[in-house]
Amino acid sequence: MPHSTGSNIEVHKLSPPPGSSIDFGAEIRGLDLENLSDADCAAIRKALYENSVILFKNQQNLTPRAQYEITKLFDPAADSYGHGKTLDAKRSILHPDLKTIPHQPQVQVIGNGFVESFEGLSNITLKHPHHKTFHSTSISDEEDRDNTRFYRWHIDAALYALHPPKATSLLAVSVPQSAPQTLHYTSDGSGDTLQVPRGSTAFSSSYTTYDLLSPADQHFARTTKVQYAPHPYIWMSSARSRPDGLGLESTGLELPESSLPPIDPALIQTLPMCWKNPVTGRLALQIHPSAVQKLVLEDGTVIDDLEEVRAIVHRLQRPGIAPELVYAVDWQEGDFVIFDNRGVLHSVTGSFLDEEVRVFRQCNMAASEPPLGPED
Repeated sequence: MPHSTGSNIEVHKLSPPPGSSIDFGAEIRGLDLENLSDADCAAIRKALYENSVILFKNQQNLTPRAQYEITKLFDPAADSYGHGKTLDAKRSILHPDLKTIPHQPQVQVIGNGFVESFEGLSNITLKHPHHKTFHSTSISDEEDRDNTRFYRWHIDAALYALHPPKATSLLAVSVPQSAPQTLHYTSDGSGDTLQVPRGSTAFSSSYTTYDLLSPADQHFARTTKVQYAPHPYIWMSSARSRPDGLGLESTGLELPESSLPPIDPALIQTLPMCWKNPVTGRLALQIHPSAVQKLVLEDGTVIDDLEEVRAIVHRLQRPGIAPELVYAVDWQEGDFVIFDNRGVLHSVTGSFLDEEVRVFRQCNMAASEPPLGPED
């Protein structure tokens, strides 16, 4: 049943599809997003932190400025794009995937295909990320149209110099419709599978992932810190992902520090393994599995063997991306989604033909403060 939160907002919990046990996600109704009252803004903020992912339908006319302002609700002091100058680094794995809107530089354009004109950009070619460019193995070309994988489970964050954004928003401007795909977790097709709409964005709750841990693992997660690699998206640019998209294979392909841009040790990020929800107080096991380099344990011991670090992180996170726990958005034009970037992981899925044009707007901003830890 919908419930009101003191403004005109109605919060409708998402109904899980058959076989799903997701307990997050909500559709928000009753608001004009271009004209929000203070009560509306407070209600949106509360709804996000209570539901992790919130959806507004039929927002085709939402302006980039309004998208920026709504995303900024969660951190009024934030203003610069969440990945900073990452896009300027040609070797970054993020470089091909985003274009910046000239008149609203906090908002990026992502998608697929050639676009003649959009929001001040002209003759741009967008490329939907495909797992074959990042995974150690890939689905054959013959099977690619009907099958897919999680491209990369991640947090939207630079993870060097800048604090991770609190929220990310996505607006579906143009969405090619086509048949669903079977998503595979393993390279040989013998493991878990999930039916997903083509090009779905997949979400998993890091709060649920923490709750699934044993008491001993919960203590480990609460008391361990994660050190991320300097310039992580360049550092990992030659490495390759596991088939489930949850972290990298350890084959020694990461770039050495001598091949990275200059490193300021003070800007390397060491963050809690668990982040606290500022409204509910729940703990999220929130780790970017591809960018992690070291673990700092409760007694100060540092685990710096990369293969061991990745094995530990994968063991802790993998239960949280089980098929029944993944929310795969079935995008429709005009869908506007905001997600708790400090409480969920997300991943691109799917593949499109060159002639299939898909246009999305994305907005997130480097936060004005670090995540809350378990003791905060």
